[in-house]
Amino acid sequence: MKDRTKRYRGSKTHGRGSMKKGRGRGEKGGSGFGGTKHKHLKDRWGKHGFTFHGVTHEKKVINVGDLIKFEGDELNLKEMGYDKLLGSGIVSKPVKVIVPSATEKAVEKIKAAGGEVITE
Repeated sequence: MKDRTKRYRGSKTHGRGSMKKGRGRGEKGGSGFGGTKHKHLKDRWGKHGFTFHGVTHEKKVINVGDLIKFEGDELNLKEMGYDKLLGSGIVSKPVKVIVPSATEKAVEKIKAAGGEVITE
């Protein structure tokens, strides 16, 4: 990159407009970021960095306590569109559950009620 002094060789004012403008500290805008023009504000504030715009797949989950609203002794949660069985809630009846994945707590609660969990 060219030196700034070399770039302005032959120029009377070195890019400062009038001859008087480049003399004192008045045109330099103070120290630090004091007196900066609007073009510098975008670097001073706001968000910077990388934003991920890829595809994220959200899993549809259901709690053990919500199984009460379904009727029957055998529930195929995979066909209902659920991806995971979580362990929050109380199991009141024995039920056989078919689900892609389940937490340890959910499996314990269903087995304690006399049911079983089949993960695929």
